[in-house]
Amino acid sequence: MIATPTDQELMELLDRIAAQDEPALRSLYERTSSRLYGLALRILGHKDWAEDVLQESYLQIWRTAAGYRGTLSPPLAWMGLVVRSRSLDFLRRRRAERLHINEEFDEARFAAEQDVDAGPLQLAEAGEQATALYQCLERLEQRHRELISLAYLRDLSHGELATQLRLPLGTVKTWIRRGLEQLRRCMARH
Repeated sequence: MIATPTDQELMELLDRIAAQDEPALRSLYERTSSRLYGLALRILGHKDWAEDVLQESYLQIWRTAAGYRGTLSPPLAWMGLVVRSRSLDFLRRRRAERLHINEEFDEARFAAEQDVDAGPLQLAEAGEQATALYQCLERLEQRHRELISLAYLRDLSHGELATQLRLPLGTVKTWIRRGLEQLRRCMARH
């Protein structure tokens, strides 16, 4: 059993990982994986999911180790934040997948229950809603509108948007959240 590593040992390993030192990543994994796996397991509640998230987390650590700043947080806390973020992202993806499946089922059931085409009143209401949505989207800041449009019209994840637009993932999430809040308030007025 490996003794609990000191912050200094972990920071040195992260420095080596930032220089693409694979043995350093292996050593970091051996010294910290049991604690980080425990964190992922507490959040996710499923062993297979926790193992998958742990693997994703170490890949993230490999890619972002150069951005770690020891003056901002202890190394284990920073790695714990990576695991927590990956775990919550995993849960969001699972929830979105379940919602998507439910939406497809609801749409299919709704279509099967409809014997006639939509009437003039329903078409008028749908047109009014579309106009209101367009007007509300136009009121958003350009960056918020762009991210929301890409996310929903092209069905891109936050990670895919961050990669495609070369923006930090946190920035993408914040801009989308703010844009959706503004859009929600605007649509509530209509």
